[in-house]
Amino acid sequence: QGKVRYIGCSNLAAWQMVDALWISKHLNLNRFVSVQAEYSVIVREIEREMLPAINANGMGLLPYFPLASGLLTGKYSRNTLPPADTRFAAWQRLGDRYTTGVNWDAVEHVQAFCAARGKTTLELAFNWLLSKSAVSSVIAGATKPEQLEQNVKAVGWKLTAEDLAEIDRMPKGYATPLS
Repeated sequence: QGKVRYIGCSNLAAWQMVDALWISKHLNLNRFVSVQAEYSVIVREIEREMLPAINANGMGLLPYFPLASGLLTGKYSRNTLPPADTRFAAWQRLGDRYTTGVNWDAVEHVQAFCAARGKTTLELAFNWLLSKSAVSSVIAGATKPEQLEQNVKAVGWKLTAEDLAEIDRMPKGYATPLS
């Protein structure tokens, strides 16, 4: 009936996505045109294999958890319990996944970078992702209307080549795979 125009995948390994593309080509099937994957200025594992595969195959990326599941919102602090009304308090396993020493180091570098430019980590999170040529759109969640407004207002900062190079030199974080 034409209800599905394009298909994508989510949370596959790069080899699985490329295998699916090969199968669709050789069986004359519709191919994946987009990938949903976790990607943020903190959590960047997809840069090793998935992002090159996306680029090589002309696909679009729809990154989720652009704020590292809230780590970049400023509501969490190193060595303190998460506020009671937050995702990390409600789901300790999720908080444990992100609140690691290496991630806090990365967050502190991001915060210093933003402070030096009079910007917020929210602005950096969205605009850094949108600076990536493979990114078609950013999946940004919000639980309150004001969060949605902040997300929309955050875009529009054009990062320079120097900014992007400095960000690439920052420590990168890591999030253990969800199982």
